[in-house]
Amino acid sequence: MAEQRRDARVGRDVGEGARGARTREVAEAWGELVATARRTVADGLVVGTSGNVSVRVGDTVLVTPTGVPYDRLTPDDAVGVDLDGRQTLGVLRPTSELPMHLAVYRATEARAVVHTHAAHATAVSTLVTELPLIHYMAGALGGPVRVAPYAAYGTPELAENMLQALTRRTACLLQNHGTLAHGDSLDRAYDRTAQLEWMSRVWLLASSVPGLSPALLSREQLEEAGERLRGYGQPGPGANGVSVP
Repeated sequence: MAEQRRDARVGRDVGEGARGARTREVAEAWGELVATARRTVADGLVVGTSGNVSVRVGDTVLVTPTGVPYDRLTPDDAVGVDLDGRQTLGVLRPTSELPMHLAVYRATEARAVVHTHAAHATAVSTLVTELPLIHYMAGALGGPVRVAPYAAYGTPELAENMLQALTRRTACLLQNHGTLAHGDSLDRAYDRTAQLEWMSRVWLLASSVPGLSPALLSREQLEEAGERLRGYGQPGPGANGVSVP
């Protein structure tokens, strides 16, 4: 009998320890999410509360809340949902773009998603159906960056269009809307977002010179660059990012 009580107590302690560890993990992930969301504003990738950020912790997806300025978010404002979109954490309503975020997590191994209204990338999304191959760093995003056809924000249709554009890619443009990038960490998803905005800006600048057209890479050249980029950087966690060699 004493043994049973001791086993029950040990089991309870283990369970509480696991819950405590998960609580700390969620708290740390929320802090990183808020920092990333604030960075999108500081770097000019979003204006006001446009755009949104999410990170997955187990079966919980932490997301920025709708309509709340990022500089006002505190540790007590954490918002989480399960993979079916049911809110499991917090009282603030999740971002209206939740369907896009959940679609990415259901379809990929992504651990983080960043969505912005970056100006140059959004401008490009209104001009082409695929970002022209202006730079080899497109290879770090899986290949030529596609533009998802327009659909109203927050709709299943937009989420489906986005998934099609993301096929074998880690980033895409959303027509007349913005960008979406994912990765195995918030840093990786953010870096891909910034790289996409930079490439969009380069193409717009090169295309704006009267009487001249920018030289573009071939698919073969891009594939070669993609192969080389896979071995770029230091080995181990965090390697093979998208910083330009």
